[in-house]
Formats: sequence, C-alpha cells, structure tokens
Amino acid sequence: MKMKKLTALALILGTTLSASALAKESLALVISTLNNPFFVSLKAGVQKEADRLGYNLVVLDSQNNPAKELANVQDLAVRGTKILMINPTDSDAVGNAIKIANQASIPVITLDRVASQGKVISHVASDNRQGGKMAGDFIAKKVGEGAKIIELQGIAGTSAARERGEGFRQAAAAHHFVMLASQPADFDRTKGLNVMQNLLTAHPDVQAVFAQNDEMALGALRALQTAGKSDVVVVGFDGTPDGVKAVKGGKLAATVAQLPEQIGMIGVETADKVLKGQEVPAVNPVDLQLVTQ
Repeated sequence: MKMKKLTALALILGTTLSASALAKESLALVISTLNNPFFVSLKAGVQKEADRLGYNLVVLDSQNNPAKELANVQDLAVRGTKILMINPTDSDAVGNAIKIANQASIPVITLDRVASQGKVISHVASDNRQGGKMAGDFIAKKVGEGAKIIELQGIAGTSAARERGEGFRQAAAAHHFVMLASQPADFDRTKGLNVMQNLLTAHPDVQAVFAQNDEMALGALRALQTAGKSDVVVVGFDGTPDGVKAVKGGKLAATVAQLPEQIGMIGVETADKVLKGQEVPAVNPVDLQLVTQ
C-alpha cells in the first residue's frame, strides 16, 4: 500500500516537474538594444516577473538592427518558442519578423514600440503622445509662450520617436513655440552631443531643448555646458536613472518618466495570461510621470 502511494506521489511530482520544465522554456524576449539604460531597465522588469512566475527567460538583443531582429525571431520560431515579447527596432521593419511568428502560431506581445504590420495579441506601452505634450507644456511654464526650441528626435521609423514628436508638436502649436530645428540623434548620448554642438552654431539664441529620450538630453546638456549656456531648459524622456539623477542635481529641468521596468513586468503578466488561455487587452497602458527637481 505504501509503495502504491509513493508511486502515485512520484507520478504527481513528475507531472508537476514536467509542467514546470515546459513553463521554464516558454518565454522569449527580443529587445531592440541593451546598449541603452531604458531597455536595460525594461529587460530587468521582464526578468524579475519571469523569475517570480517561474519562467526561464530567453533574451535576444537585436542591437538596433532590423536584420538581426528578423534572424532572432527566426531562431526562436525554429526552437518552438511558446510566446514572443518583442521590443521593435523599427515599427515598420519589425512586421516581417512578426509575420514569421504568426506563421509559426507564436503569440506576439509588443513592448514600448508598436508594430505597423503583423498580428499582435497585446501592446504594452506608455502614451508617448501624451508624454511629448507633457514635455511641451512644462517648457511653456518654464520659458513662456513663443519660446525658441530645438528638438532632438529619436530613431526614425520607431513609433516612440514618431509619437513623442507628434505630442510635442501639439504643445508647440498651442504655445506658439518657434521651432529653430528638429533633427535626429538616434536616442544616443554621443550623437545628442554632436548634433547639439552643430545646432548651437546656427541657433545660439535657443531657449529650450526637448530631447525624445534622456540619453540625447544628457548629450545636449554636455554640449550646452561646453558652450557656457547654463540658462537653456533641457527636458528629456524615459526617466532613466542617469536622467532622474541629472534632474535631481539641477542639470536637466525635467524628464518624462516612462517606467520601463513596469512595462517589462506587465509584458510578462500578459504573456502568462495568454499561455493560460485567458483574455488580454489589445493595449496595456503604463502610467507616465513628469519628474522635476
């Protein structure tokens, strides 16, 4: 009798372990780049929630390259991944990768950036348009109506760059800003520095800078400091640790905090529900917060 009970227990434990092992192979994250603090935080949120729920997480870095992104998704499709969370390098280009996942019947969840093509079961992100408008409204309060502005744009083709720009332009029109220049610096700190240095030569009368992420804002800040311009208001976006530190130190005027770790955690919670056959919303909004000194 004891032997039968032990055998039954072993079978139950075996089933549990098998289910656990299966779960531990079922989450995959393809991320645009890990050479950016925002996406490092997003990945940390994904990892934290995956660990909490007992999933083994596979992370593939696309290094801001749509071709590598496509290869990453192809690799996961061959592996038989159960579900895919993807943070697109480019909203249009990612469509081909998502279609591969669709053909392999792998549910897709997009994080932070939308996909223009392919079937996506749920999108987790902040309202980038609202964030861009928040930045513009803050600049108007600090500098006033008709302020002379430079905008540093993110990577062309990403929904984040497009939507943040749209929101900021709404505020710019409402507050009658004079847009001296609007130029890409690809969400990169060094490019933000170089682009800002060049723009300062042509527009020394700039009163405020809106950078579509904190990395570019910090680069712009360095260029302004080098030029001896301490009275220019600089506003970033993302709320990265470096960005928030610069705000608290009185260097950046503000940053629109997007809570990337929370985006990652909600992404995993959504994936978990999908794997359990539960309904999930098409859009999962994540709160924004304007961080000032």
